[in-house]
Amino acid sequence: MRSVIVIGGGISGLAAAWQLRGRADVTVLESHTKVGGKLRTGTIAGITVDEGAESLMALRPEAVELAAAVGLGDALCDPAQAPTTIWTKGALRPLPAGHVMGVPTDPSALAGTGLLSAEGVARMCAEETLAAAPLTEDCSVAGYLAARFGQEAVDRLVEPVLGGVYAGRAERLSLRAAMPRIAALAAQGGPLLPALRRMKAAGAPRSAAVAVQGVAGGTGRFPQAVAEACGARILTGTTARSLHRIAGDRWRVQAMTGDGPLTMEADAVILALPAFAAAELLRPHSPLAEADLSAIPHASTAVITMAFSRSQAHFLPEGNGFLVPAVDGHTLKAASFLSNKWAWLAEAAPDTFVLRASVGRIGEDQLLARPDRHLVRSAITELHHAVGAMGEPLAARVTRWDRGLPQYGVGHRERVARIREAAAKLPGLALCGAAYEGVGVAACVATGRSAARQLLAGS
Repeated sequence: MRSVIVIGGGISGLAAAWQLRGRADVTVLESHTKVGGKLRTGTIAGITVDEGAESLMALRPEAVELAAAVGLGDALCDPAQAPTTIWTKGALRPLPAGHVMGVPTDPSALAGTGLLSAEGVARMCAEETLAAAPLTEDCSVAGYLAARFGQEAVDRLVEPVLGGVYAGRAERLSLRAAMPRIAALAAQGGPLLPALRRMKAAGAPRSAAVAVQGVAGGTGRFPQAVAEACGARILTGTTARSLHRIAGDRWRVQAMTGDGPLTMEADAVILALPAFAAAELLRPHSPLAEADLSAIPHASTAVITMAFSRSQAHFLPEGNGFLVPAVDGHTLKAASFLSNKWAWLAEAAPDTFVLRASVGRIGEDQLLARPDRHLVRSAITELHHAVGAMGEPLAARVTRWDRGLPQYGVGHRERVARIREAAAKLPGLALCGAAYEGVGVAACVATGRSAARQLLAGS
């Protein structure tokens, strides 16, 4: 294998290009004007902020290790320590420490928090007394956890966390794909609470809510650093329109640029694209892969970033932010108090308080159809209800992520297995991205590097 075309310049594609450095001549095609995908920085009130993902999960090593390898090791930083907080029933209520994706290892610690009713707490505590046969088939998160802990626990503890990660709904998301650690315990049979405590005692990774790291100057620096370190030829503003098999098991890519059509050939191709975009390119070559890729739904979201003057704000919140249960009916699904959470941001803008609010879950297209100014006003109003009357921001901006988060529905792992089996029948082709084994940055890095290794192994 002498040449590879990577279609998609998000962190997955760039990780693939980095893995191929020195082993092949690599060209990355990116349709936008900059690489990075959902990792990018912007400015508000003259301050650099992340518009997409603001942190890297440290539970998995792939992202932080790659960041260090491309020269960002000294820029990696921990967030301020703060509990996971849920805005519900008119107050900000901390979730007791020791939870796994919202499921506490000691439900009795919920008593008095107001997160659940007394009946809800008792229902959770009773889980240890319920028999449980080993889970042999995939099911929804709600389908399994509501039977174990009660619907109230799912609605008010698990759903807010899932909404923050997947913008999904507990009744639709796959237990195996969205909560793999809990699914693994369920497959063993028996009550979950004792198993969760044993896992914790054995030194299992901490909750994702605290096991993250940021990048000083913004996580959006990460893809640019990878792009510079990988040595690939990177063509931005270049959209792949079609794939063609040519003699010798090579690939031809037809693309469109600002200057007109572009045709390239290579020994191999990596599709580092959203599922629906990969499906379009694969339709002539693998109808089976195309059908399963097209069947993966996606949620659209928006991030509303606001900057407040510290001297003029009536009130500034404490903590790192909060999550919001969908059952409460609010517009917001989460808020992150960036100036509290990241020391580098507070140091860069000591006179300004920056936060961002997130909106949009699967099925909320009507909400996201509202104009930017309406989303900003809704966010300000709800923030005032949640944390206090902060006053008006100096500046606000809305970043929209159309179809930005793939949804891991029941049977997702089986669907991905079928996609990969079908793609394996096309020599010199590999797939990577958020649609397969995880939506987080670390998971995307892992799929990119794995796709590159797959091609190298087959060359």
